[in-house]
Amino acid sequence: MLIILALIMLLLLLMGYPMMVPLAVGTLFMMFTDMTFFGPDQAVTWMITGVSSWVLAAVPMFIFAADILTKGHTANRLLDLVDTFVRHLRGGLPITTAASCAVFGAVSGSTQATVVAMGGPMRPRLLARGYSDKFALALIINASDIALLIPPSIGFIVYGVVMKTSIGDLFLAGILPGLLVLLMFSAYCWAGAYLKGIEPEPRASWSERLRALRGAALPLGFPVLVVGGIYGGWFSAVEASAIAVAYALLLEVVIYRKVKIRDLGPLALSSGMITAVVFILVAIGAAFSHTLGTAGIPEQLLGPVIDSIGDNQVAALALIAVSFFIGCMFVDPIVVILILVPIFKPLIQAAGLDPVHVGVIVTLQAAIGSATPPFGCDIFTAIAVFRRPYLEVIRGTPPFIAMLLLATVILILFPEISLWLPSLGGE
Repeated sequence: MLIILALIMLLLLLMGYPMMVPLAVGTLFMMFTDMTFFGPDQAVTWMITGVSSWVLAAVPMFIFAADILTKGHTANRLLDLVDTFVRHLRGGLPITTAASCAVFGAVSGSTQATVVAMGGPMRPRLLARGYSDKFALALIINASDIALLIPPSIGFIVYGVVMKTSIGDLFLAGILPGLLVLLMFSAYCWAGAYLKGIEPEPRASWSERLRALRGAALPLGFPVLVVGGIYGGWFSAVEASAIAVAYALLLEVVIYRKVKIRDLGPLALSSGMITAVVFILVAIGAAFSHTLGTAGIPEQLLGPVIDSIGDNQVAALALIAVSFFIGCMFVDPIVVILILVPIFKPLIQAAGLDPVHVGVIVTLQAAIGSATPPFGCDIFTAIAVFRRPYLEVIRGTPPFIAMLLLATVILILFPEISLWLPSLGGE
């Protein structure tokens, strides 16, 4: 029966149905084939409960703030700032691209918004400097995924809700891993430019750097407001998201005047549509997860493995990382977090793992999955934005995926990288 369920859900995915359909069909299949003793009325209750957490109110706010910033001047100001400090290095332009994606991620918290905002201006410049299109596309897609680790991150919010873990601690824990990935990407860009013989651009003067820094000073206030405000106890994650929207409106509507009042309606509609998709996935994912639990499927599939691991923390983290990596290759990362976190919660507790560290490992796998074939969401964003075929977009991704997997291994072996910043607030 379990094999039939998996085949039905896979067939629906291959037929092109959105992820919510296979999840809903899977839930109904388990109920009407007596795999579980709960009925549809209980599934509706689970769906309502799944989206009832007040913390989830931060999601549409951060999405709306990201949409406002993507349309405005913020992306270009951040890009100019990074460019003045690294363009003289070998591989300076791709390093600028990667660093700008990380910085914009710290402002928007959205991988797809980062692909749009940074990919638009940087891809033509990379091509003009002699870099191949497959490299440019892969760099933009994978560097944008640093946005999932640099706060604010929707992935951290969803994980924090499911695992009942501090959002502020998760935000802090993602900073150093995000910088680690950026460092690895930068080293790869430097080596690639050296091997191709691409000369660096002239060094920017300090007057140019100061001018760029003044231009980007206000956008750089976003991570200070969000992370500093939450961890400083000034406001909650939801309040921080509302302040992020207000700050985005202040910058782009009042100060920079790039976004007009008439633009806010379409932007709000776009944010609302994305939010609706996210919340439908969260609701149906919660029902599917609970149904799996009542049917005893997690115990059937993972019970013997979890029992054999016991309190071996490295083995437990490796199992969690592999499971989330495979899941995020095929399914929306939010759905994977909703389904797998409750399944692995007993293992996390039995092994004595820090849930904040686990959250970083899980969110990193979500970042990898966002750019990994076959169904990474950023791949399809790049296809739509750059109008390039699927195979061309994914051709250059293997080296970046390998670096992200290496970062996973490093974080598993050295949890202090994730936990150091959160520990400072606890002392």
